[in-house]
Amino acid sequence: MSDEQDVQHGQEPPHPTERLHRLQRRLAEFAAARGWEPYHTPKNLASALSVEASELVEIFQWLTPEESAKVMERPETAHRVADEVADVLAYLLQFCEVLGVDVMDALAAKIERNELRFPVTGPPTSNCHSSE
Repeated sequence: MSDEQDVQHGQEPPHPTERLHRLQRRLAEFAAARGWEPYHTPKNLASALSVEASELVEIFQWLTPEESAKVMERPETAHRVADEVADVLAYLLQFCEVLGVDVMDALAAKIERNELRFPVTGPPTSNCHSSE
């Protein structure tokens, strides 16, 4: 049952984690129904993920910071952004499925490591980033 069907039948929508797992299962079923599993190797999925992320970057490539902040205000670019975000997430979920990575656990563990690595030492500053 889809999330929309849950709501239509008067049921509470699923918890976000359950919703993510449902979508991950749908992606696996979609690929299996088409016989795509042999092509969904970690290498191929990582490559596809990179390509889709690059397509997302392409939308913003020549925009000013101000223009990029308003990209969702224009229906034609909002649609493109949403599609590329969906493609990136789809390939990430398929990648995690193939390798047995729980994406939610991996994210939680990474946040915890980053909190230890970058402790709060004063008021927030806007001139540095975690990649520095």
